Amino acid sequence: MTTVTLVGSRLAEEGTEFVYEGESSACEGCPYRGQCLNLVEGRRYRVSDVRENTQLLDCAVHDAGVRAVEVEPSTVAANVPSKGAYAGSKASLAGPCPHVECPSHEFCVPQGADFDEEHRIAEVRGDPPHDHCALDRDLTLVEFAAPDGE
Repeated sequence: MTTVTLVGSRLAEEGTEFVYEGESSACEGCPYRGQCLNLVEGRRYRVSDVRENTQLLDCAVHDAGVRAVEVEPSTVAANVPSKGAYAGSKASLAGPCPHVECPSHEFCVPQGADFDEEHRIAEVRGDPPHDHCALDRDLTLVEFAAPDGE
């Protein structure tokens, strides 16, 4: 399901993905709040279309202004415990990982997926990018399905 919203003009390109971080204190009093603050905080989105012939609007958060775009919830690549990781099943993240230098860190602590939630696996990608898990976890790289509705 697509939603029309306003995003920073630098993000206003079809295919760009971002995680909506919610309202900034700079949003207070803005006349465009209703058009901007209509996404689910912490969710990953993908710009599916840039609205043509719309004006660039001034914004206290985005220095280059904002543009109208259509966005849809996006999938999230993540490492999950291998046991039970198959397409169609639900899985949770294994837990926080302090090893930021690991090539798998972005998948063990992915933006757009919370540790305390279960996510439906849309696709199993296979082995994670690391050779060895410093936390001794047996992990599989998957693609979480985009959330429905909201």
